[in-house]
Amino acid sequence: MPIDQLASGPRVTVRRPGPADPDGDAVVYWMQRAQRAFDNPALDAAIELGNLLGKPVVTFFGLNPFVAGGNLRHYRFLAEGLTDIEAGLRERRVGFVLRAYPSHRLEPFLEEVRPAILVGDENPLRQMERWREQIAERVRVPFWTVDADVIVPSRLLETEQYAARTIRPRIHRQLDTFLVSPTEPVARIGWKPRAGLSSRPASPAILDGLPLDRHVGPVEGIRGGTAEARRHLQRFAVGRLSSYDVARNHPEEPATSGLSPYLHFGHIGPREVALAVRNSVGSPASVAAFLEQMIVRRELAVNFVRFNEAYDRFQGLERWARITLRRHGFDPRPHVYTAAQFEAAATHDPLWNAAQRQMTATGWMHGYIRMYWAKKILEWSESPERALETAIGLNDRYELDGRDPNGYANIAWAIGGKHDRPWPSRPVYGSIRSMTFASTSRKFDATAYISQFGGAGPGVPTRAGTAARPARRAAS
Repeated sequence: MPIDQLASGPRVTVRRPGPADPDGDAVVYWMQRAQRAFDNPALDAAIELGNLLGKPVVTFFGLNPFVAGGNLRHYRFLAEGLTDIEAGLRERRVGFVLRAYPSHRLEPFLEEVRPAILVGDENPLRQMERWREQIAERVRVPFWTVDADVIVPSRLLETEQYAARTIRPRIHRQLDTFLVSPTEPVARIGWKPRAGLSSRPASPAILDGLPLDRHVGPVEGIRGGTAEARRHLQRFAVGRLSSYDVARNHPEEPATSGLSPYLHFGHIGPREVALAVRNSVGSPASVAAFLEQMIVRRELAVNFVRFNEAYDRFQGLERWARITLRRHGFDPRPHVYTAAQFEAAATHDPLWNAAQRQMTATGWMHGYIRMYWAKKILEWSESPERALETAIGLNDRYELDGRDPNGYANIAWAIGGKHDRPWPSRPVYGSIRSMTFASTSRKFDATAYISQFGGAGPGVPTRAGTAARPARRAAS
């Protein structure tokens, strides 16, 4: 395939155009979001470029401790995947240079290796997109980014989609083209680093001494990396998938895949997951239900973040939702809790407390219960703006898959009606769909779920060791 044809592919964004430097030493792949050596379209593009140019390929991973919202819980999971990346790249004859703060910056590395062309992966989050824009302004060689973490390339959808019903036909029309096994080329010329080119060992020990937020510790019993992701996928595909269509909305049961942290860090690609499920012996109903969540709903969330600059702000909600929430902003709340009380699971509601404790203890919350969790934050906060801020803050701090398009879209749906429609008006919620303890508890075994995570009532000790009690909102 000619380079011009590769550059015009639907996954590729040419951020800095121009011909590759014929005197460059290598094609450099700047790995960030797609942290894996397989089912990685960005890596595939870099290898294809290297083979066309007759150059070796080297992957650069700079461990930056200043990613917004990141803490030790997130970084430990990330670091546990580094050995799998290194081993997989070796199979594909691609070099791997790993550096950590304060030597984590890309540009000094580029000065050392003199790239012919630079390839990166796409990430729609605000901070990550800004980094790519800055590199495009400063780098001296062509710079491409590749949309590697969706099945249907995001740019083909052209604009923000209103709901699942509008994005679904657009995605389904493209699936036969993009839901296919990757070719996964191997570099023809192996990477041989020059003497003196530094790289850190691929090990979680790389985190030692970094200026990380260490207030939230790692989750025991779960480990990052492609090998672990594939183990989870295999166990799900041959076991829990068979009952997924009927059990997936039962948070008291282990019915889901458990893959969301691995997808967030790019330890496994969505195409690999979707193909494994589609080709499994699971029931047609379960396969269809899972692929709807894995492809349509997940890529709707990516579409929201990519095309809506205010994806984590009140202004990012639909106009009808902002109007109804502001109209009901001064409705009396049955309870009003502070951010600290929410964080300490110190509400009057045992189901909500159990959900919060599941998240803080395990780094994960079942998707169905997360809807209830977020909606109650709206109901018990002094304003919808504060509710959105609280929910996003807790989700990003404790979830292993926090700081992700899925989280922002789910919270925007629950609190701001994003991707939903107006419902009959109720106090506080206005026309936003509401959920009650009684109605939610009837849809699954809430008692079993609460018992798993000890959802107590008010008076739960806070971090400071004092009893947190719900505050009443003054009439306005």
